[in-house]
Amino acid sequence: MNRNDAAARLVNVFRDVFDDDSLTINDNTTSADVEDWDSIEHINLVAAVEAEFGMKFRMREVSGMKNVGEMLDIVCERGN
Repeated sequence: MNRNDAAARLVNVFRDVFDDDSLTINDNTTSADVEDWDSIEHINLVAAVEAEFGMKFRMREVSGMKNVGEMLDIVCERGN
């Protein structure tokens, strides 16, 4: 999967989950950078990303992701 295309789709997922049409993300974005990104919203985000890209994260991937770039790497490797 093309990283730029995946990133464009991913930002739309973030905007939908966090209900913020002006939200911008990059590879270094973490939960500390996004208002309301807590543990509950993280679960919602993961589910929304899985649905968007037709994939499932492994538990160790979910718990080990440090930033959006790592999420995007996994999506590019395994997503549709």
